[in-house]
Amino acid sequence: MSVTAIHPSAIVEAGATIAEGVRIGPFCHVGPDAVIGAGCELVSHVVVAGRTTIGPRTKIYPFASIGHPPQDLKYRGEETTLTIGAECQIREGVTMNPGTMGGGSETVVGDRCTFLANSHVGHDCRVGSNVIFSNNVMLAGHCSVGDYAILGGGAAVIQFARVGAHAFVGGLSGLENDCIPYGMVVGNRAHLSGLNIIGLQRRGFAREDIHALRRAYRLLFAPEGTLMERVEDVAAEFAEHPAVREILDFIRAGGKRSICTPREAPAATGAA
Repeated sequence: MSVTAIHPSAIVEAGATIAEGVRIGPFCHVGPDAVIGAGCELVSHVVVAGRTTIGPRTKIYPFASIGHPPQDLKYRGEETTLTIGAECQIREGVTMNPGTMGGGSETVVGDRCTFLANSHVGHDCRVGSNVIFSNNVMLAGHCSVGDYAILGGGAAVIQFARVGAHAFVGGLSGLENDCIPYGMVVGNRAHLSGLNIIGLQRRGFAREDIHALRRAYRLLFAPEGTLMERVEDVAAEFAEHPAVREILDFIRAGGKRSICTPREAPAATGAA
């Protein structure tokens, strides 16, 4: 059985739930409603506030601010939550806020995510598992980010935007529309620049699956017809392909933002 270790200079308020094997380093402050899972480590100068739950074996580095009130002028102190999954790495200066009554009252982060220095997760966001935020990424309120997405350094995502699974948002991009699953967006304001082929290859997607995604991408963003007409055409051709269906379901589901599109229609042949 692993032993919990709390540095004498740390403050753990009465009511906090601290599981076995937790290490709380110098000058940390854990609030009375926090729940710290087994094997977590707060390195030093970490603050965990509010109704925050942190999953097992997550490690949080100095000066991270986790669970303080949301940066929303409509917030009036209502009880809302922040839930962080297992085995996350939360680096220096990261900030994560709980939800608001107007957005479902919870912010949720999945398992095995990495948040590099000074990145921010706004209120009422939903971040999937195995997601990477590079330094200084800014995720505004009410956003969603799918599994395995990567956001490059300094990227900014507007409120209510969606980033699909396996997508890549380029560094310093300003994303004001939804990025499809497997898509890659770059620029300010960001445009769709193709598929995240390198990411797909690194995660072991089969060659034939990547080719199918490329063809579906070219058809979806061809100049003929409306986007929804092209969605139905692609659905008929790729009815049995799960990755393509994931993109189609994302577009059909819609949201408060438009779909991010290429600046020019992709060529009929060649790589997307």
